[in-house]
Amino acid sequence: MAEREASARDRLKVTFESVAEHYHAARPDYPGELFDDLVAEAGLQPGARLLEVGAGTGKATIPLAERGFEITALELGPQLAATARRNLARFGLVNVVQQAFETWQPPEKQRFDLVYSATAWHWIDPSVGYERAWQALRPDGHLAIWAADHVLPAADGDPFFRKIQDVYDEIGERLPPGSRFPEPGSLPTLRAAIEGTGLFAVTLTKEFIWSRRYTAQEYISLLDTFSGHIAMAAWQRDRLYGEIRRRLAARPDGTLIRHWGAVLHVARRLDGSLN
Repeated sequence: MAEREASARDRLKVTFESVAEHYHAARPDYPGELFDDLVAEAGLQPGARLLEVGAGTGKATIPLAERGFEITALELGPQLAATARRNLARFGLVNVVQQAFETWQPPEKQRFDLVYSATAWHWIDPSVGYERAWQALRPDGHLAIWAADHVLPAADGDPFFRKIQDVYDEIGERLPPGSRFPEPGSLPTLRAAIEGTGLFAVTLTKEFIWSRRYTAQEYISLLDTFSGHIAMAAWQRDRLYGEIRRRLAARPDGTLIRHWGAVLHVARRLDGSLN
């Protein structure tokens, strides 16, 4: 089972290379308050040294670079890394490195004040990820993890998403039995997984909810940055995207509202040594 999961993870995490050029525009920005809380909780001062795991095109790198931090941004995909370098070229303290976190070694035993990962930690091999983060941090340094996920508020969530599930069912991409759209206030956390390593103490978990309005083409562009949709057969995407266009065209404004949720985890590195 573990080998199959690792194989699927390794196969899907490289799919983003094919959409590197429009990933940055399609993916949502994270709330500014998330970065404010992260900086405050980790006690970061201008000039602090940060290591980013899975930088993508720089969606989470730019807000922290703007705060004056020195950032080493790791990105596995060469196309994504190239796009990140263009997006971050104006920041002299940012260095984009095209390499996997699992195999990267800090230069000259360099240690960091913060290791962070935004919507990328689930692609890291869990058998080594937390240990490598611990090794990269200075004593009392911090690890921060969050991910942007689709949430559907019970009261004001857009009904489009429940209704479009019939098309996913038709093309063989139905939700697993018992699955449900997560709601604000009920997003799962990684506290148990982080503290279960014995390497970190979680000091903050905080949920952030925001929303964005999409036209049909904007929403399809977003879907084209998700690994599951990238991996679909062409006929599946054609059927799904055609129905999205048709249904949104029937709405007066031709748009939908998608709510996003993220749980920010901040954890302090514990003293001691690895076994």
